[in-house]
Amino acid sequence: MIKQKQHQDFTFYSPENNTDTTGAIFIDMGISAGFPSPADDFKQQRISLDKELIKNAEATFFVRVSGQSMVDAGLDDNDLLIVDKSLEPEHNKIAVCFIDGEFTVKRLKIETDGIWLQPENSNYKPIKITEENNFIIWGIVTNIIKKV
Repeated sequence: MIKQKQHQDFTFYSPENNTDTTGAIFIDMGISAGFPSPADDFKQQRISLDKELIKNAEATFFVRVSGQSMVDAGLDDNDLLIVDKSLEPEHNKIAVCFIDGEFTVKRLKIETDGIWLQPENSNYKPIKITEENNFIIWGIVTNIIKKV
Protein backbone atom coordinates (compact mmCIF):
# COMPACT_ATOMS: atom_id res chain seq x y z
CA MET A 1 0.00 0.00 0.00
CA ILE A 2 1.32 3.46 -0.88
CA LYS A 3 1.45 5.89 2.03
CA GLN A 4 0.11 9.35 1.21
CA LYS A 5 0.59 12.63 3.10
CA GLN A 6 -0.87 15.99 2.03
CA HIS A 7 0.94 19.26 2.80
CA GLN A 8 -0.39 22.47 1.22
CA ASP A 9 0.54 22.38 -2.50
CA PHE A 10 2.33 19.00 -2.42
CA THR A 11 1.09 15.46 -1.95
CA PHE A 12 3.84 13.10 -0.78
CA TYR A 13 3.86 9.37 -1.47
CA SER A 14 6.17 6.60 -0.27
CA PRO A 15 7.05 3.58 -2.45
CA GLU A 16 5.59 0.23 -1.59
CA ASN A 17 7.95 -2.26 0.03
CA ASN A 18 6.13 -5.18 -1.54
CA THR A 19 8.77 -7.61 -2.84
CA ASP A 20 6.35 -10.19 -4.20
CA THR A 21 5.01 -8.06 -7.09
CA THR A 22 5.88 -9.35 -10.50
CA GLY A 23 5.77 -6.02 -12.32
CA ALA A 24 4.34 -5.18 -15.71
CA ILE A 25 5.20 -6.95 -18.96
CA PHE A 26 8.38 -5.61 -20.59
CA ILE A 27 9.23 -6.29 -24.22
CA ASP A 28 13.01 -6.18 -24.39
CA MET A 29 13.50 -4.64 -27.81
CA GLY A 30 13.68 -1.12 -29.15
CA ILE A 31 10.38 0.31 -30.35
CA SER A 32 10.91 2.24 -33.55
CA ALA A 33 9.79 5.85 -33.54
CA GLY A 34 10.34 5.94 -37.30
CA PHE A 35 9.50 3.10 -39.67
CA PRO A 36 8.12 -0.08 -38.09
CA SER A 37 10.39 -3.08 -37.87
CA PRO A 38 9.38 -6.75 -37.88
CA ALA A 39 8.80 -7.98 -34.33
CA ASP A 40 8.73 -11.74 -34.88
CA ASP A 41 11.53 -12.49 -32.44
CA PHE A 42 10.86 -10.26 -29.46
CA LYS A 43 11.64 -11.32 -25.92
CA GLN A 44 8.95 -10.76 -23.29
CA GLN A 45 9.67 -10.51 -19.58
CA ARG A 46 8.36 -8.64 -16.53
CA ILE A 47 9.72 -5.32 -15.33
CA SER A 48 9.22 -3.47 -12.04
CA LEU A 49 9.29 0.30 -12.36
CA ASP A 50 10.21 0.46 -8.65
CA LYS A 51 13.37 -1.52 -9.41
CA GLU A 52 14.13 0.57 -12.51
CA LEU A 53 13.48 4.02 -11.04
CA ILE A 54 14.23 3.69 -7.31
CA LYS A 55 17.78 3.05 -6.15
CA ASN A 56 17.21 3.46 -2.39
CA ALA A 57 13.61 2.66 -1.39
CA GLU A 58 14.07 3.64 2.27
CA ALA A 59 15.17 7.16 1.26
CA THR A 60 12.79 7.65 -1.67
CA PHE A 61 9.44 9.38 -1.82
CA PHE A 62 7.09 10.60 -4.53
CA VAL A 63 5.64 14.09 -4.75
CA ARG A 64 3.19 15.59 -7.21
CA VAL A 65 4.07 18.94 -8.83
CA SER A 66 1.70 21.83 -8.29
CA GLY A 67 2.39 24.97 -10.29
CA GLN A 68 4.33 26.20 -13.29
CA SER A 69 7.67 27.44 -11.90
CA MET A 70 9.67 24.53 -13.40
CA VAL A 71 7.99 24.03 -16.80
CA ASP A 72 11.16 24.84 -18.78
CA ALA A 73 12.90 21.96 -16.97
CA GLY A 74 10.09 19.62 -18.05
CA LEU A 75 8.25 19.58 -14.71
CA ASP A 76 4.60 20.28 -15.42
CA ASP A 77 1.61 20.66 -13.13
CA ASN A 78 0.51 17.20 -11.82
CA ASP A 79 3.73 15.41 -12.83
CA LEU A 80 4.88 12.84 -10.28
CA LEU A 81 8.46 13.30 -9.07
CA ILE A 82 10.66 10.56 -7.64
CA VAL A 83 12.85 12.11 -4.96
CA ASP A 84 15.83 10.50 -3.22
CA LYS A 85 16.73 11.89 0.23
CA SER A 86 20.06 10.00 0.32
CA LEU A 87 21.63 11.93 -2.58
CA GLU A 88 23.96 14.82 -1.85
CA PRO A 89 22.71 18.23 -3.00
CA GLU A 90 24.87 19.50 -5.86
CA HIS A 91 25.00 22.54 -8.12
CA ASN A 92 22.41 22.33 -10.92
CA LYS A 93 20.42 19.44 -9.41
CA ILE A 94 16.65 19.78 -9.02
CA ALA A 95 15.63 19.54 -5.38
CA VAL A 96 12.50 19.45 -3.25
CA CYS A 97 13.09 22.03 -0.53
CA PHE A 98 11.31 23.35 2.53
CA ILE A 99 11.79 27.10 2.96
CA ASP A 100 10.10 29.26 5.58
CA GLY A 101 7.20 26.88 6.10
CA GLU A 102 6.52 26.02 2.43
CA PHE A 103 7.62 23.28 0.06
CA THR A 104 9.03 24.09 -3.35
CA VAL A 105 10.86 22.32 -6.16
CA LYS A 106 13.67 24.30 -7.81
CA ARG A 107 17.09 23.93 -9.39
CA LEU A 108 19.95 24.37 -6.91
CA LYS A 109 22.48 27.04 -7.82
CA ILE A 110 25.47 26.87 -5.51
CA GLU A 111 27.53 30.01 -6.14
CA THR A 112 30.35 31.77 -4.34
CA ASP A 113 27.82 34.31 -3.01
CA GLY A 114 25.53 31.60 -1.60
CA ILE A 115 22.77 29.16 -2.51
CA TRP A 116 19.96 30.10 -4.87
CA LEU A 117 16.74 28.26 -5.73
CA GLN A 118 16.37 28.82 -9.46
CA PRO A 119 12.97 28.44 -11.11
CA GLU A 120 12.83 27.22 -14.71
CA ASN A 121 10.22 29.71 -15.87
CA SER A 122 11.04 33.34 -16.65
CA ASN A 123 7.83 34.47 -14.88
CA TYR A 124 9.37 33.50 -11.51
CA LYS A 125 12.34 35.02 -9.68
CA PRO A 126 15.24 33.12 -8.09
CA ILE A 127 15.23 32.78 -4.31
CA LYS A 128 18.47 33.55 -2.47
CA ILE A 129 18.89 31.48 0.68
CA THR A 130 20.08 33.52 3.66
CA GLU A 131 20.80 32.76 7.30
CA GLU A 132 17.36 34.15 8.16
CA ASN A 133 15.60 31.46 6.12
CA ASN A 134 14.36 28.23 7.69
CA PHE A 135 15.72 26.04 4.87
CA ILE A 136 15.94 22.26 4.39
CA ILE A 137 16.68 20.26 1.24
CA TRP A 138 14.34 17.26 1.45
CA GLY A 139 15.80 15.39 -1.50
CA ILE A 140 17.02 15.37 -5.08
CA VAL A 141 14.65 14.68 -7.99
CA THR A 142 15.81 11.57 -9.86
CA ASN A 143 12.89 10.91 -12.23
CA ILE A 144 9.71 12.49 -13.52
CA ILE A 145 6.60 10.45 -14.32
CA LYS A 146 4.23 12.09 -16.79
CA LYS A 147 0.83 11.18 -18.14
CA VAL A 148 0.46 11.40 -21.91
